[in-house]
Amino acid sequence: MHIPIGIPATRGGWASAGLAALFVVCWSSGFVGAKLGAGDAPVTTVLMWRFLPLAVLLLPALLLPAPVRGRRRVGAGIAAGAGARTVAREAWVGVLSQTGYLLSVYGAIGLGVSTGTTALVDGIQPLVVAALAGPLLGVAVTGRQWAGLGVGVVGVAAVTWADATAPAGGAPWWAYAVPFTGMLSLVAATFLERRAPSTMPPLRALAVHCATSAVVFTGLALATGTAVPPGAASFWVAVAWLVVLSTFGGYGLYWVLLRRVGVTVVNALMFLVPAVTTAWGAAMFAEPVTAVTVAGLALALGACALVGRDGERADGRDGGRRRPGVRGRRAAVRRRRAARGRPGRRAARR
Repeated sequence: MHIPIGIPATRGGWASAGLAALFVVCWSSGFVGAKLGAGDAPVTTVLMWRFLPLAVLLLPALLLPAPVRGRRRVGAGIAAGAGARTVAREAWVGVLSQTGYLLSVYGAIGLGVSTGTTALVDGIQPLVVAALAGPLLGVAVTGRQWAGLGVGVVGVAAVTWADATAPAGGAPWWAYAVPFTGMLSLVAATFLERRAPSTMPPLRALAVHCATSAVVFTGLALATGTAVPPGAASFWVAVAWLVVLSTFGGYGLYWVLLRRVGVTVVNALMFLVPAVTTAWGAAMFAEPVTAVTVAGLALALGACALVGRDGERADGRDGGRRRPGVRGRRAAVRRRRAARGRPGRRAARR
């Protein structure tokens, strides 16, 4: 049975809409913070000092009990015997969604790719998610959503071409392929999390991800001799920016919204990130904004509207049918028990 890939942003009312808007701004801040930090230190230095304090700060979250909701969750912390498989899976999610993703984003920006273009290249991930959603998650994607995703890809191509051919652009041509590596890493992390039979609460999962990233980035920094941070105050401003806005705001809200509103709607929000990032980059770093850039961003915004609109229509429906109410769900449970030869509660009492 197929289920809609997108659950509407209107689910939860203004709370979901507010979280979605905050997510777009905070996710955009990561690209801006990457450029701020790259001006003072190598990528490995910035990433090591971004995650090392976070790992220490979030360590208590691994020890706190958590309520069980929705899919079976690991309710106790590491010390209370959390499943080793669940922890290992979350560690792999952290490697994919933080280590792989951030190394490519920071690397591309360090090579001279503009913040807006990097954000928009990463924004192609909804197409990949939609293309793989059927075979991997058993979900349905509508024709309108496919159209919206296609429009978004055109916008990505237009903005990338404009940036690569701009006279002020100093990045080599191959640098524009680097963000695709990070995009694929985030897509893989998304599917790995969605296919899991049990999940950790978002804060505990974030703690595992950050601890894993701290170990990986510290090892890379020590191996390359870049572990010592610079003394410039601007470096620590960039680190604080990345910790508060990008990690807690952007990355944390990504997983919260993924469970709250669904895969397609969350990834459709990614189409809004390049517009915010481009405006931010133009204001802070004087990055060029051409007519082609504006047109490409407009296409991306239109794609978000198309994909999100079908997500809203999917509310309360499963394959075009109304979701059953309480009585319908109870009847379904009785039918399944009868099929397995197990009596229902009433029959058992008799």
